[in-house]
Amino acid sequence: MSQGPGPTEVPARALVKGAVVLGAAAIVSKLLGTMQKIPLQNVAGDNVFGIYNAVYPLYITILVLATAGFPVAVSRFVAEERALGRPDGARGILKMALKLAVGTGLVCFVLLYFGAGTIASWIGNRQTEEALRSVSFALFFVPALATIRGYFQGIGQMAPTGVSQVAEQLVRVAVMVTLLIMLVRADASDSLIAAGATFGSAAGALAGLGVVLLYWRSHRLRERGLRPVVRPDTTNGPRVGYGRFIAYALPICLGAIVLPVLTLVDTFTIPRLLARSGYDEVGAMAQFGLYNHGLPLVQLVSMVVSSMSVALVPAISEAKASGTLAAVRGSAEASLRLTWLIGLAASAGLAVTAMPLNVMFYKEAEGYGVMMILAFTVVFSVIQIVSGAMLQGLGAERATVLHLLAAALVKVVLNVWLMPIWGIAGAAVSAVAAYAVAAALNVYRLRRLGFIRMPWRDYTWKPAVCTLVLSLAALAVVGAAEPLLTQAAPELSYRWRMTVIALLAVAAGALAFALTLFKTGAISAEELGAVPKLGNKLVSLLRKARLLRHRN
Repeated sequence: MSQGPGPTEVPARALVKGAVVLGAAAIVSKLLGTMQKIPLQNVAGDNVFGIYNAVYPLYITILVLATAGFPVAVSRFVAEERALGRPDGARGILKMALKLAVGTGLVCFVLLYFGAGTIASWIGNRQTEEALRSVSFALFFVPALATIRGYFQGIGQMAPTGVSQVAEQLVRVAVMVTLLIMLVRADASDSLIAAGATFGSAAGALAGLGVVLLYWRSHRLRERGLRPVVRPDTTNGPRVGYGRFIAYALPICLGAIVLPVLTLVDTFTIPRLLARSGYDEVGAMAQFGLYNHGLPLVQLVSMVVSSMSVALVPAISEAKASGTLAAVRGSAEASLRLTWLIGLAASAGLAVTAMPLNVMFYKEAEGYGVMMILAFTVVFSVIQIVSGAMLQGLGAERATVLHLLAAALVKVVLNVWLMPIWGIAGAAVSAVAAYAVAAALNVYRLRRLGFIRMPWRDYTWKPAVCTLVLSLAALAVVGAAEPLLTQAAPELSYRWRMTVIALLAVAAGALAFALTLFKTGAISAEELGAVPKLGNKLVSLLRKARLLRHRN
C-alpha cells in the first residue's frame, strides 16, 4: 500500500515559487553587494578602497571555510529526517550543525582578530590590520545564520533565506555608508575608515540572523500547534552523527573555497609587488584601489550573463540520471554559444567605454586603462561559470575545482612576472589569462566527455564581426558626443557629461551588436529557442521585430 504524503512534503508549485523567490533575492543581494563598492570609493578615495578590497577577499575565504558546507548538508539531512516523519530528528540535525558552525566561527574569529597584525604583514600593508579586526566580528553571526537558512531550505521554505539575504545586504550597505560619512567628516585615518566599511558585514550578518530567528520562532509556534505525525519505527534523535555530517560538508567547503582563492591571490601579491616597485603603503593601497575600479562592473555583468547556468545544472543532472543526455546537448551548446556572444559583447563594450564609465562611477579617469584590460575577464569568467555548471551537472565537479586551482597558479606566476614590468596593468593581464585558462580547461573537458561540439567557425568570424561593429558604434558615440554635449549643455559638469556619454555609448553598442548578431545569422532562431527558460520568449519577441532567421 502506498503511503500518503507526509506532513512536511512540499507541493511542486511551492518548490517552484520558492526557487523563484530565492533566485530573485540572490540577484538583489548580489547587486547590492557588488554596487556598494562604488560609494565607498567615491566617499573615501582609492586608498580606503584598496584596503577594503585587500581585506574582503580574505574574509570571504575564511567565511567559506567556516560555513560553506553547512547549509547544503543541513538542508539535505533535514529533508531526509522530515521525509521519514521525524521532526525531532530534523531539529537534532540543526542543533548539531549549530554547535559545529558556531564553534568553527569562534575559532576563525579568534584567529582573524588576534592574528590581524601577522596577516597584515603577510599582505605587506599594516593599514589592513584594523579592517581585519573589524570584519572578524561577522564570524560571530554568519555561521549560525547560514545553518538556520539550511534548515529552512531543507523543509522547503525559501522565504527565510531570501528575505534574510536582502535584509543582510541592506543593513550592511546602510551601516557602511553611515560609518563612512561619519568617519570621513571626523577626519579619521584611512585604516579606521576602512575598518568602519568592513564593519558593515558584521552589522548585516546580525540583521540577517535576526530575520531568520523571527522566522524560526514563527515556525516553532506553528509546529507546536500541529499534532506531529511520527512513524512507529522512528526515534527522537537524528540518524546522522557528527562524523557523517562533517564528511558530507567538508568536500563542499573545499570546492567552494577555490573561486575566492583566485581573488585572494591579489591580496597577498599585489601590495607586496607594488612595495617592491617603490610604492609606500599608502601609494600601494591607492594603486590597488585603482586596480579594483573595474571589478564591480565585471562581477555585475558576469552575474547577469551567467544566470542561465541555474537552469542547466538540474536539466543536465536529470537527463544523465534518466539516460536522455543527448536530448539536452542542444540546449547546452546553445547556452554556451549565447554566453560566448554576450560575454564578447560585454567585454568589448566595457573596454571601449572604460574611460567615461570610470568617470561616471569613480569621478575621474585615472585607472581606466586597467579597467579596459579587466573588461576582458567578463567573457572568460562567464564561459567558466556556465561550462562549470555543465560539468557539475555531469558529475565532474572535481574537474572544475582543479581547473580553478590551475587558474590561481597562473595568476600568481603572471603577477610576479608582469607586475614589475607593467604595475597594476600586469595584474589585470594576469587576471584575464587566469580566467581564460579556467574557461579553456572546462571547455576542453566537456569536449573530451563528448558532451559538446564547438565548430570554430561558429565562434570566430561572425562573432568577431558583431564585436567589431559594436566597438565602432560605441567609439563613434564616445568620440562625437563630448564636443556636442559641451556645446549644447555647457553647464553640465565633466562627470555628468561622461555619464551621459557612457550611457549613450553602451546603448548604441548594444543595439549595433544585436542587429548585427541576428542579421549575420551568428545565432539562429533554433539555437536561441534551445536556451533553457529564456530562449522561446526571446525568439517570439525577435521574430515580431523580424530580426531572426532560420539557419541554413
